[in-house]
Amino acid sequence: MDYRVETDSMGEMKVPAEKLWGAQTQRSLENFQIGTEKIPVEMVRVFAYVKKTAALVNSALGQLDEARAQAIAAACDDILAGRLDGNFPLAVWMTGSGTQFNMNINEVVARRAMDILSERGRPVQVHPNDHVNRSQSSNDTFPTAIYVTGILLIRRRLLPSLAELHKKLSRKAKEYKNVVKIGRTHLQDATPLTLGQEFSGWARMLERNREMLEHGCDFLRDLAAGGTAVGTGINCPDGYAGLFAEKLSELTGEVFRTAPNKFQALTSKDELVVVHGMLKALACDLMKIANDIRWLASGPRCGIGELIIPANEPGSSIMPSKVNPTQCEAVTMVAVQVMGNDATVGIAASQGNFELNVFMPVMAYNLVQSVRLLADVMKSFGNHCIDGIVPNYGQIERNLNRSLILVTGLVPLIGYDKACAIAEKAAAEGLTLRDAAVASGFVSGADYDKHMNPADLAGIGKG
Repeated sequence: MDYRVETDSMGEMKVPAEKLWGAQTQRSLENFQIGTEKIPVEMVRVFAYVKKTAALVNSALGQLDEARAQAIAAACDDILAGRLDGNFPLAVWMTGSGTQFNMNINEVVARRAMDILSERGRPVQVHPNDHVNRSQSSNDTFPTAIYVTGILLIRRRLLPSLAELHKKLSRKAKEYKNVVKIGRTHLQDATPLTLGQEFSGWARMLERNREMLEHGCDFLRDLAAGGTAVGTGINCPDGYAGLFAEKLSELTGEVFRTAPNKFQALTSKDELVVVHGMLKALACDLMKIANDIRWLASGPRCGIGELIIPANEPGSSIMPSKVNPTQCEAVTMVAVQVMGNDATVGIAASQGNFELNVFMPVMAYNLVQSVRLLADVMKSFGNHCIDGIVPNYGQIERNLNRSLILVTGLVPLIGYDKACAIAEKAAAEGLTLRDAAVASGFVSGADYDKHMNPADLAGIGKG
């Protein structure tokens, strides 16, 4: 491999000739060969927004000449377009403040900016610290980038997937609004409801999750940028923080604000804990929905069997014709991962010492992974399971007619104790509920039929 020699404050380093990074990136690459987890590409892209914003604001405030500012902005545009992919190799498990990743971005942007200036006939030095990192510290750029990444991922990737799955569930709720089935609580028979009502509950869960996440995103709009090293804004000109939030809002199309207290913004990550908690809440609801569906589809002949799910692939390498609820299983595995990620984010956020939290890369990694997984699995679940679900009408009818809990409909007429006696008689003598009720003498056949219409018991027609 061909190398070139780069230098930093600690001396010389050999860097692969075809790469744009410099000495500090190379040091981190060699010193932290830990795991396979890399800083997510979403963070790389957002850091490009951060560096472009900083250059333009520095230029507007007279801190950076126009030529360098425009070259830095153009280099950042190359990152945003994916043209510099392959130049951001650092492990999650590097310094917890993100310093080395910030310098990775600075070094790549500086070298690319110098190439751009040379192409324009103005070869001048662009320094990764003095120019690209001007008015900044890793301590304020990294938390800024995490929050921006969170908003962009949630709003552009997660919420659209959530909305689509909500639409599919709502469509099923409407389609099956008159299919009366037995309800279940404690995994035991309960009073009837409709299949549409059951689907509507699942749909409302996702609608509520969307409401919470949209509110949660607002907590991520207050940015640490301008706090620099410890929150005092050292080496940062007056007006920088406010202009930074305005310019970043313009570039991303999202509204950002400068955090009112930079000391809190640098050391506390409570907003991330709250928002990831909302992601966990979504994971919990998805776990419940997926488990309900695979229970209802269980069997299909020797289980509940009230739903028929799509047969997407063979379910066994030894048992012919077996079909498994694999999409439901995918949802539940993702939910478990997100719940684990939430524990990591919460513990990491508790570890801020004095003016900084140095667990930021692992928080960023877990946040990005959770959003990615949830967005992808909701899309997969909707397309490959929810769309193809159909009721097993015969099994629904059989289960409904066999349940003794329908006797609840007689309670307003004859009271709880007599209704219990009817159910016990039916169970003991192997009678239908109607036959047991009439035989008990507590109710006539006509009164039974009037009070025991399953559709009425399910509340069809009620507001």
